Amino acid sequence: MKKVLLSFAAICIIAATTISCREKKTTGEKVEDAVEEVGDAVEDGAEEVKDAVEDATDDN
Repeated sequence: MKKVLLSFAAICIIAATTISCREKKTTGEKVEDAVEEVGDAVEDGAEEVKDAVEDATDDN
């Protein structure tokens, strides 16, 4: 029983230390991520417009 408790405690300690060590992004990295997200959104919007135009022209 004692080994089980010690094993469980060790697993909890290891999990707590690995989960709490998270990389922090710099302001520049946050800006880069935001720019990439905006670029992706613009591309998605352009594709949707293209699909809508194709659908409209296919119907005629």
